[in-house]
Amino acid sequence: MNYKIVRLNTAAKKEIEHSVLIIYTGGTLGMAYDDDGALVPFNFGKILEKIPNLNNLNISITVISFPEPIDSSNINLNHWVDMSYIIYENYDTYDGFVVLHGTDTMAYSASMLSYMLKGLNKPVIFTGAQLPISAMRSDARENLMTSLEIAISKANGKPIVPEVCIFFNHLLLRGNRAKKVQSVHFDAFESENYPPLAESGIVIDYNYASIRPYEEGKKLRCLNKLDNSVMVLKLFPGITAQVIEHCLNMKGLKRGGAGNLWFWKQS
Repeated sequence: MNYKIVRLNTAAKKEIEHSVLIIYTGGTLGMAYDDDGALVPFNFGKILEKIPNLNNLNISITVISFPEPIDSSNINLNHWVDMSYIIYENYDTYDGFVVLHGTDTMAYSASMLSYMLKGLNKPVIFTGAQLPISAMRSDARENLMTSLEIAISKANGKPIVPEVCIFFNHLLLRGNRAKKVQSVHFDAFESENYPPLAESGIVIDYNYASIRPYEEGKKLRCLNKLDNSVMVLKLFPGITAQVIEHCLNMKGLKRGGAGNLWFWKQS
């Protein structure tokens, strides 16, 4: 892929303390209104003009953008492989990673990367927005600023949140426990069966007991051999044997026993 790369230094007059890689895949956060009122991809080279508070973070930022922004409803396995590859290849260079993503399938992507990035010991924070970054009431600025702060936050020299998460509307959620529940309100995501990892207010209040602990000496592996010859079969009252039989007899469908993760194609 011919990625677009922009490098920013928010610590131009100070010594750089941290570094973050932003991966822009698409989505509302990276859009802006042009002179005709149409939404167009945002020029991340001018992000400091839109969010001058970034200068307070004292970090170097690199933005890698997909060649063409992806409507998140069109996300597929190849995009997950690309995201994980970028993180894997740049893992030793940056303190943390922020993935800008459309909200429709953000939870799917965050969940997949949480399994693909085996041995992850750094923050990978997915975020996005309900309104474009140029909109007056946009939630993009707060979501991006806090995601960056979480991505560089450390305690005793170690990342506070060394896992894949979603940050949206003041809540930090575990990536593989989040789901989208709103399309017209800012509180678009929730985690029904796992507590939030953090909540942002005047300070970021971390729920340390729920965060996956840092694992000393872990080496990152990228499990990127995926296979979409799978399906989800939901059982419901009244389902017939014919429906189940038809689903299970689909041509090319992979079969596995209880506890197997069907998405992985082992080599």
